[in-house]
Amino acid sequence: MSLPPLAALRAFEAVARHLNFTRAAEELGMTQAAVSYQIKILEERVGAPLFLRKPRQVELSEAGARLAPEVEQAFDILRNAFARSRGQIDGMLAISAVPTFASHWLAPNIGLFQLAHPDIAVRVESATHLVDFAGEDIDVVIRATSRETEGLVWHRLLKAEFTPILSAKVIEEYQVREPRDLLRVPQVTPDDPWLSRWLAAHGVEMPVSGDRPFARLGMQFLEAAAVAAGRGVAMLTPAFYGDELAAGRLVQPFKAVGWDGHGYYLAYPVSRKNQPKIRAFRDWIMEATRELRESQTGMTLS
Repeated sequence: MSLPPLAALRAFEAVARHLNFTRAAEELGMTQAAVSYQIKILEERVGAPLFLRKPRQVELSEAGARLAPEVEQAFDILRNAFARSRGQIDGMLAISAVPTFASHWLAPNIGLFQLAHPDIAVRVESATHLVDFAGEDIDVVIRATSRETEGLVWHRLLKAEFTPILSAKVIEEYQVREPRDLLRVPQVTPDDPWLSRWLAAHGVEMPVSGDRPFARLGMQFLEAAAVAAGRGVAMLTPAFYGDELAAGRLVQPFKAVGWDGHGYYLAYPVSRKNQPKIRAFRDWIMEATRELRESQTGMTLS
């Protein structure tokens, strides 16, 4: 036997609870006539009257009295299930962030968000792939891109600026005093376009590289580790390496910083923009990164 319409069951549960058609209609946002119609549909399905309509009151019939506890229990189960689901949705924030941002900014700072919002648990994944929000348990992403795709809300956290970064040992070994001197320094990633663009802006043309094999680390935090180990020069975003630069583990020999339009963005589906936990994280991270954005002055390089 197929189930009766949910609207009819909702009307029956409300009337059985209030024993009053008017109050049930007010709770459901329906007219009294509409509630009566839904009860009629259910009575036709059951094959018996569910209420005894008396001049000043409404009572459950024998059939209604048997049905009411079961229907009330079923709605309680649904309410509890949705409450638990709502709690899980509101209480856990899943973030997918690109590795450099995750390791050099998010990991050191996410504790501040949790102190400000102790009711929200946080799970951070380090990844670079495009997230399928419909199929993956991820609430927001932080990605490096120059193109905002449709269907998502985008907030730029900071520009992906770049400048040559070396170790003090390499600077002395190769006597790096001006941009042209970088041509003598081994490149951590030899085909990095940021270096040729930065040098071109300073009137230095990169020589054509040969076809010899080389290692491509592919991620800034790996390149930074190679630079700190004295392996050469890499083009890094200085905003991520404030502590290393201040301590001298990394050195930025030239003030000039370039930018090619890429940035680190917070993104999430438009349909989720009003979720409290996403609003809370968006507001927090936009404020937490504001000083970084305001300090960036990199010249745009094509």
